[in-house]
Amino acid sequence: MSDAIPVDLHALARWMDKEGLGKGPLEDAAMLGGGTQNILLRFVRDGRTYVLRRPPPHLRKNSNDTMRREARMLAALAGSGVPHPALIAACPEEDVIGAAFYLMEPIDGFNPTVALPELHASDPAIRHRMGLSLVEGIAALGAVDYEKAGLAGFGKPDNYLERQVARWQGQLESYREFPSWPGPEGIPGVAKVAKWLEANRPAAFEPGIIHGDYHLANVMFRHDGPELAAIVDWELTTIGDPLLDLGWLLATWPQGEGPAAGAVGVRPWEGFPSADELVEHYRARTSRDMSHIEWYGVLACYKLGIILEGTHARACEGKAPKETGDQLHASTVGLFERALRWIG
Repeated sequence: MSDAIPVDLHALARWMDKEGLGKGPLEDAAMLGGGTQNILLRFVRDGRTYVLRRPPPHLRKNSNDTMRREARMLAALAGSGVPHPALIAACPEEDVIGAAFYLMEPIDGFNPTVALPELHASDPAIRHRMGLSLVEGIAALGAVDYEKAGLAGFGKPDNYLERQVARWQGQLESYREFPSWPGPEGIPGVAKVAKWLEANRPAAFEPGIIHGDYHLANVMFRHDGPELAAIVDWELTTIGDPLLDLGWLLATWPQGEGPAAGAVGVRPWEGFPSADELVEHYRARTSRDMSHIEWYGVLACYKLGIILEGTHARACEGKAPKETGDQLHASTVGLFERALRWIG
């Protein structure tokens, strides 16, 4: 183990020996970039390429449980129509390399927020189809029978929508443990958005799998066309209301010519579908009641904005980089401003 490769490769090789996953040394080990602090390590053993995913070196309270949940979800999605990284093996124990981890197949694809290949950058029609295939990914996910997939007990769907506002109000209040944080007064319309969400909450929903953080930065597309190669970063996956994934996409979808604060976009943006097109494409692929879809977009703005504000609160206390904190606070403000426009 080294600073460059923060995984004990010898311990990993011994574990793989016991699991029957090839023989010999682990070669060509290299870190992969990602949207989170989790470690992604690509390596080759016995002619086969693997990608290891484990929590960051400085574990958070729920880091190991998150890895176990991710592995369980990927295992459950095997054979489904949902594009996802194929799970090879999982190690729920923490004593092999110091944390729970799993191994998955590498994805032959690219993340569009990093850069578009020439094929995709040169053709607005391909970019339009990229947006539609993005919707098809969560439509397929929401259609999975989670109980038949072995995910009963994976989440708590009872009163899922009723719990949301109070849950995230409590999260926002918890940031007061950082005395230097100026408080929620710096976020426009927090109370107004919460009140609107409570007053307009859908009366019922059909439980299903949600990804929990669905936007353009958490997917990979195929190099040879506009279709999804895989949905990645399953840290927030649970059983809840799948329409929240569509709401999350709407909350982060650029409006007009390109990204604004809180949005997750791509350059060039010309050709990507409008938010209304995304909704109609999803509507054609689901039996769920779509009459309250605006509510899910507002909830996504509320929830994501509060999550991002946590880094700003930590940055105010010197526990996260100030530049990152300022940037994410601007995203929080942008998300709440979008929510306020939607509710009028």
